[in-house]
Amino acid sequence: MSTADITPPSVTADARPARALTLPVRSIALWVVIVTFCVVPFVLVLAISFGQKIEGAAWEWAITGENYLRFFVGADWPNTTTTLYLNRLYYSLYYAVIASVIAVLTAFPFTYFLTRMSRAAQSRWLVFLLATMSLSEVFIVMGWDILLSNRSGLPMVLREIGVTQWLKDVGWFTQLREWGLANPRDVKFKTSVVATILTMSYLVWPYAVILMYPALSRLDQSMVEAARTMGAGPWTVVRTVVLPTVRMPLIGTLFLLFVFLLGSYVTITVFADPSKQTLAVSVYEAVRGSTLNAPFGAAQAIILLITGAICLWLGQVLVNRTGAKA
Repeated sequence: MSTADITPPSVTADARPARALTLPVRSIALWVVIVTFCVVPFVLVLAISFGQKIEGAAWEWAITGENYLRFFVGADWPNTTTTLYLNRLYYSLYYAVIASVIAVLTAFPFTYFLTRMSRAAQSRWLVFLLATMSLSEVFIVMGWDILLSNRSGLPMVLREIGVTQWLKDVGWFTQLREWGLANPRDVKFKTSVVATILTMSYLVWPYAVILMYPALSRLDQSMVEAARTMGAGPWTVVRTVVLPTVRMPLIGTLFLLFVFLLGSYVTITVFADPSKQTLAVSVYEAVRGSTLNAPFGAAQAIILLITGAICLWLGQVLVNRTGAKA
């Protein structure tokens, strides 16, 4: 018998209780962190949403559904009915869906070609994208505000080089006015749905690249080369080989960007028409704006959260059914 087989019973007996004690402590600490920073804030917002606004003062704790009723039918129901807040919920989903889809559609080909570059080129691009992600939404929106400014931005450039006059001559300027992209004299982007969606797409575009990069960088190039050898064209290779391989990371990226854009605030306040603003702006107006109605703001936040969760669940169900059919 070797010396390695001779283990003092006292050492083994002492090590097992210590290890068994360490695991529960880690689990308890993890659950404490989750409850403190995730569950408690949500419970507080949910409880505040059932509070009651005191006219001319703040609010008080209560159990009432008036805030949720006001969201769906208005404060003066049943005398009058309004869909103002439902309309804002619609635009929250509208902007988030379109902007996230545009970001993914444009970031996918860029990321695919990025993974085909040399390691040095990939490193430079990734460092640049990570640097842009450090910029705040305020800084990005300020840049786009200058870029799309009517006096010093893109509309001014189009006017000076003669594009605006050309659009008037060919009759397209009238169509731009109907779309809200022109005033009686010049092309304009503020305020418009186009400017809002473009800025939101740009805001999350680096995130889309970073999220899709790992999956595309691990793509087996032998499968691509085999498809090209069999005579498949570039679009056929992408459709039949690349997209099925990275389908889940692609969908996951889309979902993450959608959730991120649901709470976009600065972009909406700068570029969106007041009649087409989102629920995030309405929540801020209720909590920190002129109304100071925290319970109603909390109710709107809860409805936005539940709506986002339902959209994610429906998307997951659709993905699972599509995968099962495939």
